[in-house]
Parts: sequence; structure tokens; C-alpha cells
Amino acid sequence: MALHSRICEVFGIKYPIVLAGMGGASVPRLAAAVSNAGGLGVLGAAACAPEELRAWIREVRSLTDKPFGVDTLLPASVRRDAADAGPSGDLAKPSSMELIGDYRAFAADFMRVEGLEQVARAREPANGEAQRGPAFFSKEFFEAQMEVVIEEKVPVYAAGLGNPGPWMDRLKANGTKVMAVIGSVKHALQVAASGIDVVVAQGHDGGGHNSPIGTMALIPQVVDAMAGRMPVLGAGGITDGRGVAAAMMLGAEGAWVGTAFLATEEAGIQQFQKEVLVEYGDVDTVVSRSVTGKPARIIRNKWAQAWVDADKQPLPMPFQSMIAGPVLAAATRDQRKDIAPGFAGQGIGLIKAIRPARDVLEDLVSGAEQALSRADRFR
Repeated sequence: MALHSRICEVFGIKYPIVLAGMGGASVPRLAAAVSNAGGLGVLGAAACAPEELRAWIREVRSLTDKPFGVDTLLPASVRRDAADAGPSGDLAKPSSMELIGDYRAFAADFMRVEGLEQVARAREPANGEAQRGPAFFSKEFFEAQMEVVIEEKVPVYAAGLGNPGPWMDRLKANGTKVMAVIGSVKHALQVAASGIDVVVAQGHDGGGHNSPIGTMALIPQVVDAMAGRMPVLGAGGITDGRGVAAAMMLGAEGAWVGTAFLATEEAGIQQFQKEVLVEYGDVDTVVSRSVTGKPARIIRNKWAQAWVDADKQPLPMPFQSMIAGPVLAAATRDQRKDIAPGFAGQGIGLIKAIRPARDVLEDLVSGAEQALSRADRFR
């Protein structure tokens, strides 16, 4: 049977396979490769400064004439934490800003023990010289990204975190299709009410930010909650065609796939991080707040374990990124697999080689078609 669903009609693509918008990995060349192969390539632009995002969008357009998307974050928690960033009125609970110094000292001690040296930073602004752009991962940063998405009239926008509701009128006026990644029925209903086109139900199995609910349990509950009003993409640990077929048997109309595309020639991660994906297996991931401040599935490493050993709670987003960023930048420069192996879902054990993205997509499609055709055996 041919792999086709409403997802193909919504996005104008051949196959209902969507590249997860993985920050640092889903770069223009990977997004374009997936789109050119018949899926929907999505830029993982969460960490892109506004003008860098604009350049990425234009680069994708130079590499493909097919639909593509942009994924950014819209975390409501950042707005709440920004309001609480000043001196705390509760002496028993210091604010995140008040804790920054102690946490930076913790990170510096970790770097000293591990023999990591700080990565040289770009020149600081001189006296009277304005800083370029809003502060990283601030409310203003996310809003500036959205202005670029709207100005560039991208074909598809994906909210990797949060609700795109405040921007829906302007996105729709541009003809942009909108989807949102959610991890519970409650959040699915919230984003659906804002008028999006597709819900992405990502379960606990997935790499990066994910849900406390397992993928197999989450997908059918979200499908039921949507009641046919809009298609659902299944996500979380879907790494081969059997996973795509399973998601569709649970009622999803396609798959949002991340980890399988990390081990590709076009992915934006480092070569040593791609090699880790081939070498490691199903027990080698852990959910940790040590990178972004929100629970995210990453490959086991010393940085995440250090927080467990110290019984220390990471700061909330965006403050934890200020702590983790220098550590992971230094470890990445030094190709430290034991400290900065990257994000991955629980399907990591299914990855056997680093391949072109087109080959990965074609295997996802053919594997799903074969698995779905075998379903008649159980009637």
C-alpha cells in the first residue's frame, strides 16, 4: 500500500514523514534534503538569532523548491521566569538570577575536573556600543524569531514548545500551515483551539524535550481528543518504518522523526556525535534538565550525571542554558563523547550507519508500507 494521508494534502508533500526541528541538527542542508526526497524538512531554529534564522530560511529556498518548515520555541515559562528574575521576596527561595553565580561556579569546577577550557567568546560590545539583538532565549528573542518567520512567509511553522496562538492571525494571513508539538491531551486541546493545522503528539520515548507519557499511550489519546478535526503526527522513538506504521495504526496520519535523521551526512551535529548514535544502544539515553532547564532526553553523559551526584536541581529555562552552554561548547570543541554526545530518542539502537538523508527517508517509507501491508495477516 502507498503511504499517504491528510498530512500530504495539508503540507503539499509526497510522504507523511516530517523531519523533527532539532536545534543544531536540522540545518538548511538537512531540511532541504528531506523535502527534496518527498517529506517535509523542518529547520531546528530554536537557537538561531533572528538574522541567522532569516539566512537559514533563504538558504533552504536556494536548495529546494519544495515545502519546508521552521521550528522555534514559545515557552510560556520564560515569560513567567523573566517576571521573577529580580530579587526574590521569599528568603527561602532565591530567584534564578540570584543563583547564577553559584551555578556558574559549579560549572567551572566541573570544567576544571574534566580538563575543559573555556571557548573563546566573540568580542564584548565596547562602551556605548549596543548589543546586537535580544538576549538569548529571552521573551524578546523568541518574539523576534517569530517576526522573521512571518516576514519570510515560510510555508510551515512548528511550535516545538508552547502555543503559537498569539501569532495565528498573521501566520494564516501568509498562508502558513501551523503545527505544534505537545505531550498531553490537555495541551493538544489548547493548541487545537488556537486554530493550528496539525498536532504533533510526542511521547516520552523521543529525544529532546518530551512528555512524561509514553508514545504508545499518548498517540491514541490525542487522536481521540482531536476527533478527526485535524490530523495528528506521531512522535517519540520512531526510528524506522515499523515505528511509522505503528503510529499510523494508533491513529496518527504520519510521523515526526528526529533521531533517525541525526545519523545522516547532512545533519548539523559533529561527526563524533553521529558516531555515538551508531555505537550506543537502547539503554544509553536519560531524561535530564541539565541542558535547557526543561526535561529533555539526551545521551548519557558526565554533565547530566554531575547534577544527579551533587543532588543539585538545574535552573529553569532560559537560565540553565547560560550554565550549560559554555560547558557543552568546550566539550564539543574537544570532541568529548563522554560529556557532549547530544540528544537522542530511545530508538537509538536501530541506527546502524551514517547515511544520506534521502536513504533514511526512503527506508522509513518502504518500511512503513511493508509493515502496514502485513497487517492483514492478523485478520
